[in-house]
Amino acid sequence: MGSVSLNVASSRRGGRRGLACLCSPALLNLLVLLSLLSTNLLALLAFLSPRAHPTLPSSSSNLSSSAISAQVAAIAREIDATRLVPHGGASLPPELLLFLSPHALPLGRDARTGLTHMPASVAHACFRSPPTLALLSAFATYTPRACCPRNATLLQHRLISKGCEPLPRRRCLSRGPRAPLPSSNMGVDNRRWVKPRHDYEFLIDDVLRLAAAASAKIRIGLDVAGGAANFAARMRERGVTIVTTVLDNAGKPMNEFVAARGLFPLLLSPAHRFPFYDGVFDLVHVGTTALDEGGAPALGQAGTEEALEFFMFDADRVLRAGGILWIDSYMCHSEERRQVVVRLIGSFAEAGAWLKLMEEWMDGLFSS
Repeated sequence: MGSVSLNVASSRRGGRRGLACLCSPALLNLLVLLSLLSTNLLALLAFLSPRAHPTLPSSSSNLSSSAISAQVAAIAREIDATRLVPHGGASLPPELLLFLSPHALPLGRDARTGLTHMPASVAHACFRSPPTLALLSAFATYTPRACCPRNATLLQHRLISKGCEPLPRRRCLSRGPRAPLPSSNMGVDNRRWVKPRHDYEFLIDDVLRLAAAASAKIRIGLDVAGGAANFAARMRERGVTIVTTVLDNAGKPMNEFVAARGLFPLLLSPAHRFPFYDGVFDLVHVGTTALDEGGAPALGQAGTEEALEFFMFDADRVLRAGGILWIDSYMCHSEERRQVVVRLIGSFAEAGAWLKLMEEWMDGLFSS
């Protein structure tokens, strides 16, 4: 252990000479230390060299920081924009101004979004024209913590028909017990979807059999522009729950009537985005007028092809995979409109249940 002997063999003219080199342990330790130091020094120089370390990471960091700053600034601008009310905010009712003003979050700044105030949720369409804004002002004119005005229902319907939804909340009370519903059973039809009216009308039992054949059980559905909810009533008889979007007509409290039948009314126009999570319905039933009014600027008007496409994609969004879209008795007002509808529906024919249902429907549409 005291020394290391290194023997190197060599030959010179056939003879051998032994060469011995005696090295002490201290000298070996010194050599190893110098080798480690030189290696680390070279690695440090390579790391600090500008050529070996380009400026890309620094640039990416700067870009990331600037993107975050821009996003925070955009949120701040959005919050500031909610303080500005178009078309002369000074003339708006105090209750509307109070609702539109941002309200401070009770726990301060939200760590996830960075917001400190919550802006009000009111449709942009409510402010796009002076007549609509005048209706909104009348809707928001009331005495706080008292009974709501008698014309509230009519104003609400007129605003929603102009695409002004969601409406602002109000701090007034319902007027109490409503007038009894008429005994004429307005709008009740016990034969629709049970017995055919023409050759190209689907019946409820046909659609349920179609779903069963495709192993797609129908449990819950959405009926768009369902009127008196006759479709929901017929489906309830077969154990299917249907949510019906309903708008009150002048002098006809349709939402109250639907609720009185033990069915679920949802105050919503066809132009509004469906307030449901993705893929929650097994069936979406589209009424006669809903396909035209989906995305239209006002009720009673036909929407553009793009607006119709937005409507169809939103219906697809709330349908689960393999769900059924039922377009019921749609009357095309022109050949051009028919081609638009057929082309758009054909682009959705991907799932088996959809394909079979729409092929039969489109055969009747072409031959009508």
